[in-house]
Amino acid sequence: MKITYENGTQKTDNSIPSRRYMPGLDGLRALSVIAVIAYHLDLGWAQGGLLGVGIFFVLSGYLITDQIVSRWQKDRRLDLKDFWMRRARRLLPAMFVMLAFTALWLLLFDRSRLAALQGDFISVTLYFNNWWLIFHNVSYFESFGPPSPIGHLWSLAIEEQFYLIWPLVIIVGLRLARQRGKLIVMTLAGAFISALAMALIYQPGSDPSRVYYGTDTRVFALLIGAALAFAWPSQNLTREISRRSRNILDLSGAIGLLVIILMIWRTNEYGEFLYYGGLVLLSILSAIVIAVLAHPASRLAKVMGCKPLRWIGVRSYSIYIWHYPVIILTNPTVDTGGFDGVRVLLQLGASILLAALSWKFIEEPIRHGLLRRLRQKLSTRLRVNIRPVFMMIWVPLVVLFISCNSTVEESASVDASTDHSAINDKFEPMVTPVDPKDKDDSTVIEVTAKPSVKPVIAEKPETPEIVDPPKKSEVQAQLKETKETGKGVTAIGDSVILDAAPYLQEMLPGIVIDGKVGRQMSQAQEVVDKLRANGKLGSRVIINLGTNGSFNSKQLRQLLGSLDDVQKIVLVNTRVPRKWQDTVNSLLTKVAAEFPNAMIVDWHSSSEGHNSYFYDDGVHLRREGAKFYASLVAKVIQEEKR
Repeated sequence: MKITYENGTQKTDNSIPSRRYMPGLDGLRALSVIAVIAYHLDLGWAQGGLLGVGIFFVLSGYLITDQIVSRWQKDRRLDLKDFWMRRARRLLPAMFVMLAFTALWLLLFDRSRLAALQGDFISVTLYFNNWWLIFHNVSYFESFGPPSPIGHLWSLAIEEQFYLIWPLVIIVGLRLARQRGKLIVMTLAGAFISALAMALIYQPGSDPSRVYYGTDTRVFALLIGAALAFAWPSQNLTREISRRSRNILDLSGAIGLLVIILMIWRTNEYGEFLYYGGLVLLSILSAIVIAVLAHPASRLAKVMGCKPLRWIGVRSYSIYIWHYPVIILTNPTVDTGGFDGVRVLLQLGASILLAALSWKFIEEPIRHGLLRRLRQKLSTRLRVNIRPVFMMIWVPLVVLFISCNSTVEESASVDASTDHSAINDKFEPMVTPVDPKDKDDSTVIEVTAKPSVKPVIAEKPETPEIVDPPKKSEVQAQLKETKETGKGVTAIGDSVILDAAPYLQEMLPGIVIDGKVGRQMSQAQEVVDKLRANGKLGSRVIINLGTNGSFNSKQLRQLLGSLDDVQKIVLVNTRVPRKWQDTVNSLLTKVAAEFPNAMIVDWHSSSEGHNSYFYDDGVHLRREGAKFYASLVAKVIQEEKR
């Protein structure tokens, strides 16, 4: 076929431009994957690094739609089989190698965890992982315990679902509405419906995982990218534009890029802003930046297409799929020591090395026909015709299924709750019966007498110490003071307060403890109201919530405001190895300063460097940690009472 060049753009003899390389877009890919990695490494300057996934969505929507429309204009048809096969060759091999590596690692070092992740592996392999997580109520933000090393692949499921359905939609659209304007309007209408669904389904102050995972609530980003492809096809762009137009182009792109970076720095996954338009704004800004970087006349594209960023961008898919399992599998199960720069550097190095090897020896060879050549050799020598994509899908799936099932018989069943029997075995608290009509899933403990403690007999000293016995009046006074230490004290919390409950009862006799596993701050107001109605709300209230997820300032202010008649509110901050930890602690400190009767007990700082306080999830307390936690809280109450 004859090829000519016009205005620096490659064209075929039918005047339809062929695809051209746009290095600036690789620079944008690099920025996106760097943001995501920084987010997963818990780097403070990238608390909004999850927005990198949103940028990837817009970019994918643009490039796929641009490619489909270009082929349609050239051939007046779209070979769906060829399209899907090329997508499979691009995405599946590297992902399956990573899954096999992860499964092997778990098989060797953590078999029980591999068995628990069987559903994750299958749903990832078949690209419905995001819906599997939704239907199984798996939170991206508010779950603790060992995280899934393949938990980041939900985003690939959304993209693959889009790749499967969108070409069919485009074919229908191109046949029914050939005008570009109508296609843009219809695409943006779909994006609007998706964004509206996110805003309507999202519940402020609750776990946002449903709207974060959902294809229906995230597809607007892909559709905004697709609308850009209809309005701004890359093959129609030319270098020959005026200087003024070029300045406007670069200025628009630079502003959009700076705002995106600002959002990555300042936003977080718990802010209502993201779900009430923030992610839509990110998608629009991403579309503007993509439009600029796709233009051959853009100077910003040259900057973003510099060699280091281009190198990362070309391998961004490999870096994305490898970095998370490397981080998760090499992080300690309990880590109270704070930021470890050496470990972070090693994790980054391993992620980039594995990605580079994957790109060079797996992705690129397969993209350039390795499987086809192997099939031809096999077909010639063995007369066997093997469909490579079929084998790529089902062989790893079968291997993973066998590996997972082989561990079930050797593994104990996985229970999400923590066994507190080891902590409670020494204590026999007296529990006040709860009226059946007020019964819920919470545990309410009220100590009406000194706790029953099994006696501990000390060894007899070699030299007896003779001490004058205390006077009867002194003994009675001490007993009275001990009995009344916890009178008028109410503790409200989650599983952590339940861990410490026996020791709180010992140190603060008379305390009323209302704890419930998994309790959120959004449920605290109802608990306060019920305790007040039952006459069990004391003049000093201890609140330990935030372990199971974040909350907003409005919820906390409302709760503290309802306790304005309370003498003292003791807010215990949290230590939990999840991203909401710092958000929760910062919010507690900020809002507590607004209420004169509120104070903070800094459990987070006090437990720093004490891994022995915690079970393997880094949250629930062993005997040593529970006792120390209780002593911190009890000391504040005792000093305040004096």
